[in-house]
Amino acid sequence: MKVPRQHTGIIVIDGQEHHIKAGVFLSHHKSRRAKLSDQQCEQLAALGIDWAATT
Repeated sequence: MKVPRQHTGIIVIDGQEHHIKAGVFLSHHKSRRAKLSDQQCEQLAALGIDWAATT
């Protein structure tokens, strides 16, 4: 899965819209993947994030 850094998504929680910078989130987590727990890597891999499955 490739997501451009500038990609922003909108999610709604309790009726409030939140703008999430998904590209920045993924970029930061990829660069810090050594600090992610096994559970976090498994969850990202389940979403189709290929680099999370190889850690």
